[in-house]
Amino acid sequence: MDLSGKKVLVIGAGISGFAAAKLAKRFGAQVVLSDAKREQDIKYDFAELRAADIALVFGPQQESLLDGVDLVIVSPAVPIRIPIIQAAYGRNIRVMTEVEMAYELAESPICAVTGTNGKTTTVTLLGLLLATRFARVGVGGNIGVPLSEEVLRVGKGGCIAAEISSYQMEATKDFHPHVAAELNVTPDHIVRHGSMEVYQQMKERLFAQQTAEDFLVLNYDDEHTRSMKARTAAQVCYFSRREELAEGAFVRDGRLVIRWAGQEYPLCLVSELGIKGGHNVENALAAAASAFLAGCEPQAMVKVLKEFRGVEHRIEYVREIDGVAYYNDSKATNTDSAIKALETFDEGIVLLAGGDDKLTDLTDFMQLVKERVTDLVLVGAAAERFEQEARKNGYPQEHIHRAGFSMEKAVALAHGLARAPQVVLLSPACASFDMYDGMAERGRDFKRLVNDL
Repeated sequence: MDLSGKKVLVIGAGISGFAAAKLAKRFGAQVVLSDAKREQDIKYDFAELRAADIALVFGPQQESLLDGVDLVIVSPAVPIRIPIIQAAYGRNIRVMTEVEMAYELAESPICAVTGTNGKTTTVTLLGLLLATRFARVGVGGNIGVPLSEEVLRVGKGGCIAAEISSYQMEATKDFHPHVAAELNVTPDHIVRHGSMEVYQQMKERLFAQQTAEDFLVLNYDDEHTRSMKARTAAQVCYFSRREELAEGAFVRDGRLVIRWAGQEYPLCLVSELGIKGGHNVENALAAAASAFLAGCEPQAMVKVLKEFRGVEHRIEYVREIDGVAYYNDSKATNTDSAIKALETFDEGIVLLAGGDDKLTDLTDFMQLVKERVTDLVLVGAAAERFEQEARKNGYPQEHIHRAGFSMEKAVALAHGLARAPQVVLLSPACASFDMYDGMAERGRDFKRLVNDL
């Protein structure tokens, strides 16, 4: 990637934008970083960028920013529909993402994972599985570490596990992973993409550049992902936790199995997995299949599958108080993810839900709430709609509790309601931006409050 002497405009002052600006400067470009917000409204420290002689422009983005620009790099949080990006397209200026930049810089193969739910768990596990074969492994992307930084750190002779979101694919054209995995597609980010159809199209861009030399791992149990086989040139490896497959990764007699090219490779028992719940069986199958296709030995992966305990904020055990276990599932930012969390527990659940409402249909979620939740504690901007939908689906009014915009009040209410052997579960089914900068901040606040009880 030759950026020497080029003028690069980076749009969006987030983690990816910072990484792209620094790397473009490192490779000899003249760099401008622009964000539509005021500097004082952005939580990052810009001293490092100023010291690197990167120009910073805050506030309204005039089209004149594009004068003389050779390349625009857009952060995932920035939709391509904004005027400055559309003007760049109109001027035939190349628009790319930090993920695409990472691909062009990579000297080792990339194993990429996308899906509405399960990405972070699967990618984290995949990174550990890849380490059973490769001395140098990178884990980056939507997981919080810029992918471009990881590919440069790894260099040649390693392998990269990349978490990819639909936002990152919106302005991406040439990204080409050697192994791609599509975990599931359920309604999410419809406000950003406009429709379920466009959202799925963004997901499918992950494998658009793959050839017959590459591999695509698909969830056979999800109709949206199963049908993707018809639209790829790659070799397809299905995974399923419900059916034994003629070829792929599946569960037979309680054991994970990979069947590929006429050979069978038994892995560990489902009961031996370090991560629990049906959704995590799917995540483990997807990660194991991806690692296998990347060249990892099946038996070397078994120890990792048994020892991996999951990721922060995904059905994360916090502590037990008076026989009541508390779990942080702040990563459940949509109903499908929250449903998977509710299905994990057999005991009665005191559920903390609500937040920045994505306005998706709540029927299936509330039907499961009625079945499994003894008390529903609602917090944040979505509380009113969630209460209405709960009542519409037959959940008793006397078991609905409102905590306003206070996580402290929500935790106190749950603590007062829960009795052993119930569990207290934060699984919001909402984004967090009405109260927090992100789901991680929300989860850590919940854990702090629980630990203070």
